[in-house]
This record gives sequence, structure tokens and C-alpha cells, in this order.
Amino acid sequence: MLAPWEVKRVPDAGVPHPGRIPRRRFLDYLTGTAFATLAGSIFYPIASFLVPPKVKEVAQGSVIAGKASALAPNSGKIFALAGKPAIVVRTPDGEVRAFTAICTHLACTVQYRADLEHIWCACHNGHYDLHGQVVSGPPPRPLEEYTVAVKGDDVVVSRS
Repeated sequence: MLAPWEVKRVPDAGVPHPGRIPRRRFLDYLTGTAFATLAGSIFYPIASFLVPPKVKEVAQGSVIAGKASALAPNSGKIFALAGKPAIVVRTPDGEVRAFTAICTHLACTVQYRADLEHIWCACHNGHYDLHGQVVSGPPPRPLEEYTVAVKGDDVVVSRS
């Protein structure tokens, strides 16, 4: 037992222990990290919206859309040209044509309807004839037509 005039010495609370981070510095780091995370979550979407993404240019080459023997008269087939959908159609007369498969109204993918002998957009009932011209519906412009060449049994499509 200590005498009343003796005082037990307690280590000073303000002196850090060796190898430990003081509480105040830890809270400063924690607050700074939280603020940086908040700022990043606010400014990253804004910056990514303002800076356009880098788009890899695709060469305007040709692509084999399929085999001519597999494309029956009065039928169509969707394929990719430069990373975007395109459609190749064999008319009832046997002529082969190709167009973009992106509707000019709201960019839905079109398809060939053999029963109507039209290219048809299911989104808003847009109809195009076999020359890509608008027959009915809301599309404001005709479909972009591509150049088609039949080489042997291959249907080769390229941009005009």
C-alpha cells in the first residue's frame, strides 16, 4: 500500500508507444481516406462522362457473310460487319443484297420476314423493302446498303 504522499506514476497518455501510430494520426488517415473515396466516387463518373472513350477503328474491309448455297431464295441472315449487325437477304428472284441491320428509328435490330418479303423492325413495326427504303412505320431514313459480291460459294459483303 502506498502512503498518501506517494503517487503512483502512470505513463503519459500523449506519448506514443514505440511502433504504434498515435490515435490522432490514425483518425487523420481514416478521415482522409474516407474523403478521398467520397471524392473519387463523385468525380469519376463525371470525368468518364466528359472524356470520350477511345474507340478502336476497324478497317473497312470485307467479310464473308455466309455461303450462297445456304442462303435460300426469300430468306435473310444476320451477320457482323465491323462489329455491328448487318443483314444479307436473298430476294425471291435470287438477287443477294446486304444492309445494316440497325433500324434508323431507334437502333433496334431488324430481321427479314419471308411472309411479307420485307425487312422488318419488331420494336415499332417499321417495314423496309428489299432496296432498304422505308415502306411503313416510324423509321425516318432508309437502311444503309452494302456492296455484295458472290465469289464462288462465298457471299462477300463490304461497305459501299
